[in-house]
Amino acid sequence: MRSLPAVILLGILRTSILAEEPRGAQADPPDVSITPRFRSPDDRVRDEGAMNILERHADLRVDATLVQIPVVVTLANSGSVVTGLQRENFHVFEGKVEQEIASVLEEDLPLSVGVVFDTSSSMARGKMQHAREAVGAFTKTANPEDEFFAVEFNDRPELVVPWTLDASRIHNKLMLTQPKGSTALLDAVFLALNEMKKAHNPRKALLIISDGGDNNSRHSESEVRNAVRETDVQIYAIGIYDFMERWQPYEEMNGRWLLQELTSYTGGRHFGIDNLADLPIVAAKIERELRNQYVISYRPKNNRRDGKYRKVDVKLAKTNVLGTLRLQFRSGYRAPTN
Repeated sequence: MRSLPAVILLGILRTSILAEEPRGAQADPPDVSITPRFRSPDDRVRDEGAMNILERHADLRVDATLVQIPVVVTLANSGSVVTGLQRENFHVFEGKVEQEIASVLEEDLPLSVGVVFDTSSSMARGKMQHAREAVGAFTKTANPEDEFFAVEFNDRPELVVPWTLDASRIHNKLMLTQPKGSTALLDAVFLALNEMKKAHNPRKALLIISDGGDNNSRHSESEVRNAVRETDVQIYAIGIYDFMERWQPYEEMNGRWLLQELTSYTGGRHFGIDNLADLPIVAAKIERELRNQYVISYRPKNNRRDGKYRKVDVKLAKTNVLGTLRLQFRSGYRAPTN
């Protein structure tokens, strides 16, 4: 058994690196828009060509010639989504080599979304109902072409709603769920990533709602970490934590770090919640970010088909937006092999 000082110290260290942690239910600030420049006919042709490629290739990672990277731009102090940026506002690098951007699309493309929902016994005491409301807020503004599935997990994960265009089926199913059992979070993420291979839309995302770490999975952290790096799915996570609880199990403290790490690979975000009333607000914020993304397309200067993982960095040039801007994007992609 760990001594009390060590557990408290570990909790302090890990909590200090968590992503944004809302501390009160506040309405989202309005999104920030800048006036886009005039787009020439050549711009439109290039962007329409990239759009056609996105429609033909459901995989956002890389085809024979193009890599596509979804990017979210927000104001650092408020979290407001920034729209209206153009191609000249972005720089993309593979390693230290800057790439030539083919197009920057700002379109509300159809989404393929998997909801990964914790139904373990620790989700009792009011957490379950607020978590259900969060899912309802997330799916409320679904587009007709969006598709969804849902995975519940306690002792083991289960696909409880297969792919559907009717988002209300997920909310209706979760209304019947009761908390019980232990937590197989890693197995649930692994199952959801495999299910996502059947997606039809070009943009894919997972929404994980859980209150702690894993204590019952067959898959290891390294297996799931590698699977996340191999996929083109953005992962968002809402962690429901008892920040003032002094006697948290070790796996729950570790779960915060795990969710933060998995989301950071994919260009998503992790939100730590200690006020249950914030759950629907944060879920709606995630949905807003997914709806307001830039898809940057470029042809890699390194055209070797070696199957290696290539790190990607996106930077902003000067804009006329006041305030510090934050970028979210996946950290790399796997090059093709054939």
